[in-house]
Amino acid sequence: MSLLRFEAVREASGRKAVGVETPAERPEKYYGELVFNRQKMFEYLPKKVYDELVYAIDNKQPISLKLADSIAEGMKQWAIDNGVRHYTHWFAPLTGGTAEKHDAFVEHDGKGGVVEEFKGKLLVQQEPDASSFPNGGIRNTFEARGYSAWDISSPVFIHNKTLCIPTIFISYTGESLDYKTPLLRALNAVDKAATGVAQYFDKDVRHVNCFLGWEQEYFLVDEALYAARPDLVMTGRTLMGHESAKNQQLEDHYFGAIPSRVEAFMLDLELECHRLGIPAHTRHNEVAPNQFELAPVYEECNLANDHNLLLMSIMSEVAKRHNFRVLLHEKPFSGVNGSGKHNNWSLGTDTGSLLFAPGKTPRENLRFIAFVANVMAAVHRHNALLKASIASATNAHRLGANEAPPAIISIFTGSQIAEIFERLENSTDDELIEFSAKEGITVGVSQIPEIMLDNTDRNRTSPFAFTGNRFEFRAVGSSANCAAAMIALNAAVAEQLAEFKKRVDARVEREESLYHAILEESKELIAKSKAIHFDGNGYSDEWKAEAERRGLDCETSVPVIFDAYLRPESIEMFTKSGVLTELELRARNEVKWEMYTKKIQIEARVLGDLALNHIVPVATRYQSILVDNLVKLQSLFPADKAAEMSACDRDAIEAISKHIAAIRTYVKQMTDARKAANRIENEREKAVAYHDNVVPSMDTIRYHIDKLELMVDNEMWPLPKYREMLFIR
Repeated sequence: MSLLRFEAVREASGRKAVGVETPAERPEKYYGELVFNRQKMFEYLPKKVYDELVYAIDNKQPISLKLADSIAEGMKQWAIDNGVRHYTHWFAPLTGGTAEKHDAFVEHDGKGGVVEEFKGKLLVQQEPDASSFPNGGIRNTFEARGYSAWDISSPVFIHNKTLCIPTIFISYTGESLDYKTPLLRALNAVDKAATGVAQYFDKDVRHVNCFLGWEQEYFLVDEALYAARPDLVMTGRTLMGHESAKNQQLEDHYFGAIPSRVEAFMLDLELECHRLGIPAHTRHNEVAPNQFELAPVYEECNLANDHNLLLMSIMSEVAKRHNFRVLLHEKPFSGVNGSGKHNNWSLGTDTGSLLFAPGKTPRENLRFIAFVANVMAAVHRHNALLKASIASATNAHRLGANEAPPAIISIFTGSQIAEIFERLENSTDDELIEFSAKEGITVGVSQIPEIMLDNTDRNRTSPFAFTGNRFEFRAVGSSANCAAAMIALNAAVAEQLAEFKKRVDARVEREESLYHAILEESKELIAKSKAIHFDGNGYSDEWKAEAERRGLDCETSVPVIFDAYLRPESIEMFTKSGVLTELELRARNEVKWEMYTKKIQIEARVLGDLALNHIVPVATRYQSILVDNLVKLQSLFPADKAAEMSACDRDAIEAISKHIAAIRTYVKQMTDARKAANRIENEREKAVAYHDNVVPSMDTIRYHIDKLELMVDNEMWPLPKYREMLFIR
């Protein structure tokens, strides 16, 4: 890195962050102040309107336009009292991010002036341009009409002085063009199916809610260094860069002391989160240098997903105030851990019971066994689909390495549950199901109290692990919309629970006892889904071979993995549960293939430009310096002495020539492969061509560039290096 650029980076890094305030009040004083929550509703809405809205939210019922008018009036007044001038329908199109179009609270007054107005029809429904978002061929380019509609279960909030109204987004013909619509359908499906099974154990259950606790991992990079890396700016990851001599091998960053500059950013981010009702709770250093994590208190799944989308937006804004850039790419740096977004998923009844928590009685434990067995069966049946739900061009760099779950879906249960399942499978009577209590250990130090051990250890190599009273879907990528995984998982579990209830009811009709029917059906599911159960090392090569022998999906090509959405069993499951129609599924896959192609296409173009216009000229210039030095040595010293003194230069000159030649050759090969792929009209075939023919050349180009980085004069190298980017100063 040149001395001139280093000085510029140091100056930028030293600038004081702006907009950072530490409030005098405790969090409970300002928590949710930018959210139109029930407290604000009660304050700004007439009592009758408030009661009707709360009843509609709690009972998942629609609201009338008349009621919407009253809500809109109170909502507008609250917004204006907080300095808001615009409102927007905030939705999550198939781009993976969020979208918003701002309108002012302004209407003509008929006298040449304006009045601030916000009617119920504007709150409940709007018309974004559906032709400009990915739709997978559902809409022609000239067919522009689409609709957004208010999701009353997700609170309205204020962001950047704009009233944001969470909405679904559908086409003119009714197909979903977003993530929220099928997520809500999947949550309704699992609510209905799980409630039917939960009522076997508690007749008072009326609803089963899905809960989600995400863990957002991310990298921070100094803003000036980020700006000096075109690959980071354009693709979110470094397309080249040799590993730093020191990275994460000392394991000293994980849970280490948080750098003061980062801690200031984290505090600012937490304040923004709490004001927006995002229950940010945990923060810590992650494994890789400059890698961190934020995790909230668990929430209802739909709200948790909205909060994660909002978080990804505000954390980028906050980072800029601290002269950082946030990297949400799953693998921004080679050689160190990538970033995930573990999805902790659970189900609970409206009576307060967690369905994945063992109980104190055989009846409660039977409920636990039944629900866990059904989840295992669902994951076993749809393991390829669940992998497809978390697959992407970016997550492909992270999965399967010794840092993240393998690209094979399996379930970790832990030793105690595994032993109980084994005993149940082989039992011939209705034996009581009991779980041992936590045990304690002492460490031999008087002032340290007894430590209570959980009933099972954790397994970080498992992509889908049971962790006490929930399942942790660890394979989700850091940049992903959680809804993609939650749609597939909840729909699959809903289908399985519905089938389970039919089979149990049929047994009861044949005069079997309910207890016996549930137990026998659970035992059958445990036996049939044994292949998905794996508590060992998911990183090992032996597991890959074993998984293939068990019949689990072991495909590694992302475009081919997406095929799982269109398997007959997937189409049947989605359509039968009402989550997605076959047309919507096919359209979404078209979008997935298209997005994969475009991301690799952008990376290939950026890499080709950097290789030929940045790296090769600098390497050639340095090579010329070595050649000039070689000529001077030969002119100044006797031949034998000159040969001895210049041997290293000769080797370097030859090595540089080989690397430059290889870069030029593979850039041309990559470009030709890209152009050939672009001529393919079928989106799936095009994506496969990019995966098979373009990506390998990119890896080879990177190899040769990284070798040159070790050889070329550091002052001449045009890009900041890993050792400069990975350690916050």
